[in-house]
Amino acid sequence: MTVTEPAPAAVPTPPLAARAASVGGSPVRDILAVTARPEVINFAGGLPAPGLFDKAGIAAAFAAVLAEQPERALQYSTTEGEPTLRAAIAERFDVRGLATGADDLVITTGSQQALSLLATALIEPGETILVESPCYLAALQAFGFAGARIVPVPCDEAGIDPAALDELVALHRPKLLYTVPTFQNPTGRTMPAERRAAIADVAARRGLWIIEDDPYGELRFEGERVPWIASYPGAEDRTVLLGSFSKVMAPGLRLGWLRGPAALLRACVIAKQAADLHTPTVNQLAAARYLADNDLDAHVARVAGEYRVRRDAMLGGLGAALPDGASWIRPEGGMFVWAKLPEGYDTAALLPGVVEHDVAYVPGVPFYAAGEADVSTLRMCFVTQTPDEIAEGLRRLGGALRG
Repeated sequence: MTVTEPAPAAVPTPPLAARAASVGGSPVRDILAVTARPEVINFAGGLPAPGLFDKAGIAAAFAAVLAEQPERALQYSTTEGEPTLRAAIAERFDVRGLATGADDLVITTGSQQALSLLATALIEPGETILVESPCYLAALQAFGFAGARIVPVPCDEAGIDPAALDELVALHRPKLLYTVPTFQNPTGRTMPAERRAAIADVAARRGLWIIEDDPYGELRFEGERVPWIASYPGAEDRTVLLGSFSKVMAPGLRLGWLRGPAALLRACVIAKQAADLHTPTVNQLAAARYLADNDLDAHVARVAGEYRVRRDAMLGGLGAALPDGASWIRPEGGMFVWAKLPEGYDTAALLPGVVEHDVAYVPGVPFYAAGEADVSTLRMCFVTQTPDEIAEGLRRLGGALRG
């Protein structure tokens, strides 16, 4: 008689890394998944208007690259990025008054990857960094994964308070400051020139890296362009400037860049080699061809003109949609409006009921570093929908908030 031995108990798999458990997912992505129904007017995402993409121009650029140099386009490339694309981006910096060479740039798979590479290259677990309050939430994710201790800097409608920054740097000895000074995500505010100069001075005196993220700067509707922090005295050797084609060409290309000092760029190249070897060659060559064959600035001007109409549609309807006593920031460009409801409103708690009215926003809480959130705030993107859709979305929002 054969006796069957019981199967041994399964041994559990080892746990995930602590950082994977401690850093949450993106609330914006979660909301987009919940509100994917076509009838929902979704102000939650930061999605450029797909109807304004230069589809024909981009398609022609890909076709030309694949017809004329398919072996190169489909082959591995250098980690730093295709020389033709880096040269074209450097020229765009030169035209705008910031002397830049191709070797000052590294191409990244979207500017989000640039944040991850910088976090890897700069931050040791437990080190302190400073961020704006509120802050771009995917930057909070990237720095959180690196194990950073994140300290918010007080801000007003003009951005970072330089005096408060100086005090925090002296107190905490942070490694870096992260800022989106132009048409900031989530608030839409723009930092004036005098504050940029003051921040550059603090960084030089105190010994601080500055990560200057500029994904929206070309989407200006009104007012005068403000120079990059990287261009101010004291900031030249310590500022990393990030940019992207996502908002001005197409986000699906996943093309961004880092501009910074040589030693830091080298560290980011090593980190990128470990991450993805290089950004897709065919996308880089197509973008370079697009820049050679088309007037990107003229395209951006057309897009910005339409976005201004959509911004005005949202600003014009907020008074009727939001409760009495609400306030909001009027952006001079970019993609977002930031609003604050009266005391007693919790935008996260209200969101499920709002979604039942087939409209959505992003609650403000995820944009704050731990422990300092304002539950009455919310962000709305005004560029994805048409003016009529914006008006209807605000009508639904008003009905939802009135109960």
